[in-house]
Amino acid sequence: MKNNILLLFLAAFISVSGQVKTEEVPSRKLNAKRIINVMLPPSYTVEKNKKYPLLLLLDGEYMLDPFAGTLSYAYYWDEMPETVIVAVNTNEPGQREADTMINEGSGLPEGTGDNFFQFIGDELLPYLDKKYRLSPFRIIAGHDLTARTANFFLYKESLPFRGYINFSPELAGEMETRLPQMLEQAKSPVFYYTCSADGDVPRLRKKIKELDATLKAIKNPNVRYVFEEYTNGSHYSLIPYAVPGALYGIYASYRPISPIEYQEKIATLPNGYVEYLTKKYDVIEKDLGTAMTIRLTDFKAIEAAIIKNAMYDELKDLASLAKKNYPKKIIGEYYEGLYYEMTGDHKKAKKVYMNSYSMDGIGEYTKDFMLAKAEKL
Repeated sequence: MKNNILLLFLAAFISVSGQVKTEEVPSRKLNAKRIINVMLPPSYTVEKNKKYPLLLLLDGEYMLDPFAGTLSYAYYWDEMPETVIVAVNTNEPGQREADTMINEGSGLPEGTGDNFFQFIGDELLPYLDKKYRLSPFRIIAGHDLTARTANFFLYKESLPFRGYINFSPELAGEMETRLPQMLEQAKSPVFYYTCSADGDVPRLRKKIKELDATLKAIKNPNVRYVFEEYTNGSHYSLIPYAVPGALYGIYASYRPISPIEYQEKIATLPNGYVEYLTKKYDVIEKDLGTAMTIRLTDFKAIEAAIIKNAMYDELKDLASLAKKNYPKKIIGEYYEGLYYEMTGDHKKAKKVYMNSYSMDGIGEYTKDFMLAKAEKL
Protein backbone atom coordinates (compact mmCIF):
# COMPACT_ATOMS: atom_id res chain seq x y z
CA MET A 1 0.00 0.00 0.00
CA LYS A 2 2.82 2.38 0.94
CA ASN A 3 4.57 1.80 -2.39
CA ASN A 4 1.32 2.26 -4.34
CA ILE A 5 0.83 5.65 -2.69
CA LEU A 6 4.40 6.61 -3.54
CA LEU A 7 3.93 5.65 -7.18
CA LEU A 8 0.68 7.61 -7.38
CA PHE A 9 2.45 10.61 -5.85
CA LEU A 10 5.25 10.41 -8.39
CA ALA A 11 2.88 9.85 -11.30
CA ALA A 12 1.01 13.02 -10.35
CA PHE A 13 4.02 15.03 -11.51
CA ILE A 14 4.16 13.44 -14.95
CA SER A 15 1.41 15.63 -16.39
CA VAL A 16 3.50 18.64 -15.38
CA SER A 17 6.67 17.53 -17.12
CA GLY A 18 5.18 16.58 -20.47
CA GLN A 19 3.34 13.98 -22.49
CA VAL A 20 4.57 10.48 -23.22
CA LYS A 21 4.65 9.55 -26.88
CA THR A 22 5.01 6.05 -28.25
CA GLU A 23 7.30 5.26 -31.17
CA GLU A 24 8.24 2.13 -33.11
CA VAL A 25 11.95 1.85 -33.86
CA PRO A 26 12.85 -0.44 -36.78
CA SER A 27 15.73 -2.81 -36.09
CA ARG A 28 17.76 -5.04 -38.38
CA LYS A 29 19.44 -6.60 -35.36
CA LEU A 30 16.08 -7.69 -33.93
CA ASN A 31 14.41 -8.21 -37.31
CA ALA A 32 11.44 -6.37 -35.84
CA LYS A 33 10.24 -3.03 -34.54
CA ARG A 34 10.74 -2.22 -30.88
CA ILE A 35 8.29 0.01 -29.01
CA ILE A 36 9.71 2.86 -26.96
CA ASN A 37 8.07 5.61 -24.94
CA VAL A 38 9.62 9.06 -25.09
CA MET A 39 9.04 11.86 -22.59
CA LEU A 40 10.48 15.25 -23.51
CA PRO A 41 11.29 17.81 -20.79
CA PRO A 42 9.09 20.93 -20.31
CA SER A 43 11.36 23.38 -22.14
CA TYR A 44 12.16 21.14 -25.12
CA THR A 45 9.76 22.79 -27.57
CA VAL A 46 10.63 26.29 -26.36
CA GLU A 47 14.44 26.28 -26.20
CA LYS A 48 15.19 25.21 -29.75
CA ASN A 49 18.98 25.28 -29.43
CA LYS A 50 19.29 23.52 -26.10
CA LYS A 51 20.60 19.95 -25.83
CA TYR A 52 19.46 17.58 -23.10
CA PRO A 53 20.89 14.55 -21.28
CA LEU A 54 19.39 11.17 -22.14
CA LEU A 55 18.00 8.72 -19.60
CA LEU A 56 17.46 5.31 -21.19
CA LEU A 57 15.28 2.95 -19.17
CA LEU A 58 15.31 -0.78 -19.76
CA ASP A 59 12.14 -2.33 -18.31
CA GLY A 60 10.57 0.97 -19.27
CA GLU A 61 7.03 -0.31 -18.81
CA TYR A 62 7.36 -0.11 -15.01
CA MET A 63 10.31 2.26 -14.50
CA LEU A 64 9.06 5.27 -16.44
CA ASP A 65 6.63 6.54 -13.80
CA PRO A 66 9.02 6.70 -10.80
CA PHE A 67 11.80 8.27 -12.87
CA ALA A 68 9.50 10.81 -14.54
CA GLY A 69 7.96 11.79 -11.21
CA THR A 70 11.29 12.29 -9.48
CA LEU A 71 12.70 14.35 -12.35
CA SER A 72 9.58 16.50 -12.58
CA TYR A 73 9.80 17.28 -8.87
CA ALA A 74 13.52 18.10 -9.17
CA TYR A 75 12.88 20.43 -12.15
CA TYR A 76 10.65 22.54 -9.92
CA TRP A 77 13.59 23.27 -7.58
CA ASP A 78 16.18 23.34 -10.39
CA GLU A 79 18.10 20.52 -8.72
CA MET A 80 18.46 18.35 -11.82
CA PRO A 81 18.87 19.20 -15.50
CA GLU A 82 15.87 18.66 -17.75
CA THR A 83 16.32 15.24 -19.30
CA VAL A 84 14.92 13.32 -22.27
CA ILE A 85 13.56 10.01 -20.96
CA VAL A 86 13.34 7.02 -23.29
CA ALA A 87 11.72 3.85 -21.97
CA VAL A 88 12.35 0.60 -23.86
CA ASN A 89 9.40 -1.72 -23.35
CA THR A 90 9.50 -5.51 -23.01
CA ASN A 91 5.81 -6.34 -22.74
CA GLU A 92 5.74 -9.45 -24.93
CA PRO A 93 5.84 -12.81 -23.09
CA GLY A 94 9.39 -14.14 -22.89
CA GLN A 95 10.86 -11.02 -24.50
CA ARG A 96 12.74 -9.89 -21.40
CA GLU A 97 14.47 -13.24 -21.03
CA ALA A 98 15.32 -13.27 -24.76
CA ASP A 99 16.70 -9.72 -24.61
CA THR A 100 19.00 -10.58 -21.72
CA MET A 101 20.29 -13.99 -22.87
CA ILE A 102 23.98 -14.63 -22.14
CA ASN A 103 26.49 -17.39 -22.63
CA GLU A 104 26.98 -18.86 -19.18
CA GLY A 105 30.53 -19.87 -20.03
CA SER A 106 31.83 -16.54 -21.33
CA GLY A 107 29.48 -14.36 -19.27
CA LEU A 108 28.73 -12.27 -22.38
CA PRO A 109 25.55 -11.54 -24.38
CA GLU A 110 24.61 -14.34 -26.76
CA GLY A 111 21.98 -14.95 -29.44
CA THR A 112 18.91 -12.79 -28.91
CA GLY A 113 20.67 -11.15 -25.95
CA ASP A 114 23.53 -10.04 -28.19
CA ASN A 115 21.03 -8.82 -30.80
CA PHE A 116 19.27 -6.67 -28.20
CA PHE A 117 22.60 -5.37 -26.86
CA GLN A 118 23.62 -4.33 -30.38
CA PHE A 119 20.18 -2.83 -31.01
CA ILE A 120 20.63 -0.48 -28.04
CA GLY A 121 24.17 0.60 -28.90
CA ASP A 122 24.22 0.50 -32.70
CA GLU A 123 20.63 1.34 -33.66
CA LEU A 124 18.61 2.95 -30.89
CA LEU A 125 21.22 5.47 -29.72
CA PRO A 126 21.96 6.73 -33.29
CA TYR A 127 18.19 6.89 -33.93
CA LEU A 128 17.67 9.03 -30.83
CA ASP A 129 20.69 11.24 -31.58
CA LYS A 130 19.32 11.95 -35.04
CA LYS A 131 15.76 12.65 -33.92
CA TYR A 132 16.28 14.55 -30.64
CA ARG A 133 18.61 17.24 -29.35
CA LEU A 134 20.77 15.21 -26.98
CA SER A 135 23.91 16.18 -25.09
CA PRO A 136 26.79 13.70 -24.77
CA PHE A 137 25.65 12.79 -21.25
CA ARG A 138 23.68 9.54 -21.23
CA ILE A 139 22.37 7.39 -18.39
CA ILE A 140 21.14 3.80 -18.62
CA ALA A 141 19.06 2.10 -15.94
CA GLY A 142 18.08 -1.53 -15.48
CA HIS A 143 16.67 -4.00 -12.96
CA ASP A 144 18.26 -7.42 -12.23
CA LEU A 145 18.62 -8.98 -15.73
CA THR A 146 18.41 -5.69 -17.62
CA ALA A 147 20.90 -4.11 -15.19
CA ARG A 148 23.26 -6.88 -16.22
CA THR A 149 22.73 -5.93 -19.87
CA ALA A 150 23.38 -2.26 -19.04
CA ASN A 151 26.66 -3.21 -17.36
CA PHE A 152 27.92 -4.86 -20.54
CA PHE A 153 28.29 -1.36 -22.03
CA LEU A 154 31.11 -0.78 -19.54
CA TYR A 155 33.04 -3.52 -21.37
CA LYS A 156 33.22 -1.38 -24.49
CA GLU A 157 36.37 0.64 -25.21
CA SER A 158 34.34 3.78 -25.94
CA LEU A 159 31.61 4.08 -23.32
CA PRO A 160 28.22 5.04 -24.82
CA PHE A 161 26.85 5.90 -21.35
CA ARG A 162 28.29 8.04 -18.58
CA GLY A 163 25.79 7.04 -15.89
CA TYR A 164 24.79 3.50 -14.87
CA ILE A 165 21.86 2.83 -12.52
CA ASN A 166 21.63 -0.77 -11.31
CA PHE A 167 18.65 -1.91 -9.28
CA SER A 168 19.54 -5.24 -7.65
CA PRO A 169 21.68 -6.29 -10.63
CA GLU A 170 22.05 -9.88 -11.76
CA LEU A 171 25.78 -10.32 -12.31
CA ALA A 172 27.10 -12.38 -15.20
CA GLY A 173 30.06 -14.70 -14.82
CA GLU A 174 33.23 -12.77 -13.90
CA MET A 175 31.33 -9.48 -13.89
CA GLU A 176 32.31 -8.90 -10.26
CA THR A 177 35.96 -8.77 -11.38
CA ARG A 178 35.53 -7.32 -14.87
CA LEU A 179 33.49 -4.29 -13.78
CA PRO A 180 36.08 -3.01 -11.26
CA GLN A 181 38.81 -3.49 -13.87
CA MET A 182 36.88 -1.49 -16.47
CA LEU A 183 36.00 1.29 -14.04
CA GLU A 184 39.58 1.49 -12.83
CA GLN A 185 40.60 2.27 -16.42
CA ALA A 186 37.91 4.91 -17.08
CA LYS A 187 39.44 8.03 -18.63
CA SER A 188 36.34 10.23 -18.39
CA PRO A 189 33.75 10.69 -15.61
CA VAL A 190 31.61 7.61 -14.98
CA PHE A 191 28.74 7.57 -12.49
CA TYR A 192 27.90 4.14 -11.15
CA TYR A 193 24.96 3.49 -8.83
CA THR A 194 23.79 0.20 -7.41
CA CYS A 195 21.46 -0.83 -4.63
CA SER A 196 19.90 -3.72 -2.77
CA ALA A 197 17.44 -4.21 0.11
CA ASP A 198 17.21 -6.41 3.16
CA GLY A 199 14.33 -8.25 1.48
CA ASP A 200 16.15 -8.64 -1.83
CA VAL A 201 16.76 -12.01 -3.48
CA PRO A 202 19.46 -13.59 -1.25
CA ARG A 203 21.49 -14.92 -4.18
CA LEU A 204 21.62 -11.48 -5.83
CA ARG A 205 22.18 -9.65 -2.56
CA LYS A 206 25.26 -11.73 -1.70
CA LYS A 207 26.99 -10.96 -4.99
CA ILE A 208 25.98 -7.28 -4.90
CA LYS A 209 27.56 -6.89 -1.47
CA GLU A 210 30.75 -8.55 -2.69
CA LEU A 211 30.83 -6.23 -5.72
CA ASP A 212 30.27 -3.24 -3.45
CA ALA A 213 33.36 -4.08 -1.41
CA THR A 214 35.45 -4.24 -4.59
CA LEU A 215 34.07 -1.07 -6.15
CA LYS A 216 34.67 0.92 -2.96
CA ALA A 217 38.38 0.18 -3.33
CA ILE A 218 38.64 1.85 -6.76
CA LYS A 219 41.01 4.83 -6.67
CA ASN A 220 40.19 6.29 -10.11
CA PRO A 221 39.05 9.92 -9.56
CA ASN A 222 36.90 9.68 -12.71
CA VAL A 223 34.63 7.11 -11.05
CA ARG A 224 31.84 8.27 -8.77
CA TYR A 225 30.33 5.27 -7.09
CA VAL A 226 27.26 5.10 -4.86
CA PHE A 227 25.80 2.04 -3.15
CA GLU A 228 22.57 2.21 -1.17
CA GLU A 229 20.87 -0.43 0.92
CA TYR A 230 17.21 -0.18 1.90
CA THR A 231 15.55 -1.59 4.99
CA ASN A 232 12.06 -3.06 4.80
CA GLY A 233 12.44 -3.22 1.02
CA SER A 234 11.97 -6.04 -1.45
CA HIS A 235 13.47 -6.85 -4.84
CA TYR A 236 10.68 -4.80 -6.41
CA SER A 237 9.88 -2.06 -3.90
CA LEU A 238 13.51 -0.89 -3.87
CA ILE A 239 13.00 0.81 -7.25
CA PRO A 240 10.69 3.65 -6.10
CA TYR A 241 12.88 4.02 -3.01
CA ALA A 242 16.12 4.12 -5.00
CA VAL A 243 15.25 6.31 -7.99
CA PRO A 244 15.66 9.65 -6.13
CA GLY A 245 18.98 8.56 -4.59
CA ALA A 246 20.30 7.38 -7.95
CA LEU A 247 19.36 10.55 -9.82
CA TYR A 248 20.42 12.96 -7.09
CA GLY A 249 23.73 11.11 -6.86
CA ILE A 250 24.42 11.23 -10.58
CA TYR A 251 23.31 14.85 -10.92
CA ALA A 252 24.96 15.98 -7.65
CA SER A 253 27.20 18.59 -9.26
CA TYR A 254 24.27 20.26 -11.04
CA ARG A 255 22.54 21.55 -7.93
CA PRO A 256 22.59 25.30 -7.13
CA ILE A 257 24.56 26.59 -4.17
CA SER A 258 22.74 25.52 -1.03
CA PRO A 259 22.82 27.25 2.38
CA ILE A 260 25.08 24.45 3.66
CA GLU A 261 27.47 24.77 0.70
CA TYR A 262 27.56 28.53 1.23
CA GLN A 263 28.25 28.30 4.97
CA GLU A 264 30.78 25.47 4.87
CA LYS A 265 32.61 25.93 1.56
CA ILE A 266 32.22 29.54 0.40
CA ALA A 267 31.82 31.94 3.32
CA THR A 268 34.84 30.38 5.04
CA LEU A 269 37.17 31.08 2.09
CA PRO A 270 39.66 33.93 2.62
CA ASN A 271 39.33 34.85 -1.09
CA GLY A 272 38.74 33.27 -4.50
CA TYR A 273 34.95 33.40 -4.43
CA VAL A 274 34.57 34.04 -8.16
CA GLU A 275 37.09 31.30 -8.88
CA TYR A 276 34.98 28.92 -6.77
CA LEU A 277 31.89 29.77 -8.84
CA THR A 278 33.75 29.31 -12.12
CA LYS A 279 35.13 25.94 -11.06
CA LYS A 280 31.69 24.79 -9.90
CA TYR A 281 30.28 25.34 -13.39
CA ASP A 282 33.38 23.86 -15.03
CA VAL A 283 32.63 20.65 -13.11
CA ILE A 284 29.00 20.73 -14.28
CA GLU A 285 30.17 21.13 -17.88
CA LYS A 286 32.68 18.28 -17.51
CA ASP A 287 30.13 16.01 -15.84
CA LEU A 288 27.20 16.66 -18.16
CA GLY A 289 29.11 17.39 -21.34
CA THR A 290 27.44 20.74 -21.93
CA ALA A 291 27.90 24.30 -20.70
CA MET A 292 25.15 26.03 -18.78
CA THR A 293 24.46 29.63 -17.81
CA ILE A 294 25.37 30.41 -14.20
CA ARG A 295 22.24 30.72 -12.10
CA LEU A 296 21.26 34.12 -10.78
CA THR A 297 20.95 32.67 -7.27
CA ASP A 298 24.55 31.45 -7.43
CA PHE A 299 25.75 34.91 -8.47
CA LYS A 300 23.93 36.32 -5.44
CA ALA A 301 25.55 33.77 -3.13
CA ILE A 302 29.02 34.76 -4.31
CA GLU A 303 28.12 38.45 -4.01
CA ALA A 304 27.07 37.84 -0.39
CA ALA A 305 30.38 36.14 0.40
CA ILE A 306 32.39 38.97 -1.18
CA ILE A 307 30.50 41.64 0.78
CA LYS A 308 30.62 39.61 4.01
CA ASN A 309 34.41 39.29 3.79
CA ALA A 310 35.00 42.78 2.34
CA MET A 311 36.87 41.40 -0.68
CA TYR A 312 35.47 44.12 -2.92
CA ASP A 313 38.07 43.77 -5.69
CA GLU A 314 36.45 40.46 -6.60
CA LEU A 315 33.31 42.34 -7.63
CA LYS A 316 35.19 43.36 -10.78
CA ASP A 317 35.72 39.70 -11.68
CA LEU A 318 32.11 38.92 -10.79
CA ALA A 319 30.98 41.71 -13.14
CA SER A 320 33.02 40.23 -16.01
CA LEU A 321 31.56 36.78 -15.36
CA ALA A 322 28.02 38.17 -15.22
CA LYS A 323 28.49 40.03 -18.51
CA LYS A 324 29.74 36.83 -20.14
CA ASN A 325 26.73 34.84 -18.92
CA TYR A 326 24.12 37.59 -19.35
CA PRO A 327 25.54 39.91 -22.06
CA LYS A 328 22.34 41.93 -22.56
CA LYS A 329 21.22 42.02 -18.95
CA ILE A 330 21.72 44.57 -16.19
CA ILE A 331 23.40 42.24 -13.73
CA GLY A 332 26.93 42.75 -15.08
CA GLU A 333 26.57 46.52 -14.83
CA TYR A 334 25.20 46.10 -11.32
CA TYR A 335 28.33 44.32 -10.12
CA GLU A 336 30.61 46.81 -11.87
CA GLY A 337 28.76 49.70 -10.26
CA LEU A 338 28.81 47.91 -6.90
CA TYR A 339 32.58 47.52 -7.18
CA TYR A 340 33.04 51.27 -7.59
CA GLU A 341 30.51 51.99 -4.85
CA MET A 342 32.16 49.68 -2.32
CA THR A 343 35.66 50.96 -3.14
CA GLY A 344 34.57 54.59 -2.64
CA ASP A 345 34.39 55.87 -6.24
CA HIS A 346 30.75 56.99 -6.11
CA LYS A 347 31.02 59.09 -9.25
CA LYS A 348 31.92 56.11 -11.41
CA ALA A 349 29.40 53.93 -9.61
CA LYS A 350 26.59 56.39 -10.37
CA LYS A 351 27.62 56.58 -14.01
CA VAL A 352 27.58 52.80 -14.42
CA TYR A 353 24.21 52.49 -12.69
CA MET A 354 22.74 55.18 -14.95
CA ASN A 355 24.26 53.77 -18.16
CA SER A 356 22.59 50.41 -17.55
CA TYR A 357 19.20 51.93 -18.39
CA SER A 358 19.46 50.70 -21.99
CA MET A 359 19.88 47.07 -20.89
CA ASP A 360 17.28 44.46 -19.97
CA GLY A 361 16.39 43.66 -16.41
CA ILE A 362 16.82 40.25 -14.84
CA GLY A 363 15.27 39.14 -11.57
CA GLU A 364 15.39 41.94 -9.02
CA TYR A 365 17.97 43.84 -11.09
CA THR A 366 15.57 46.08 -12.99
CA LYS A 367 15.99 49.54 -14.51
CA ASP A 368 14.13 51.07 -11.56
CA PHE A 369 16.44 49.23 -9.16
CA MET A 370 19.53 50.65 -10.89
CA LEU A 371 18.10 54.18 -10.98
CA ALA A 372 17.38 53.92 -7.27
CA LYS A 373 20.99 52.83 -6.66
CA ALA A 374 22.25 55.85 -8.63
CA GLU A 375 19.95 58.29 -6.78
CA LYS A 376 21.23 57.10 -3.40
CA LEU A 377 24.72 58.18 -4.41
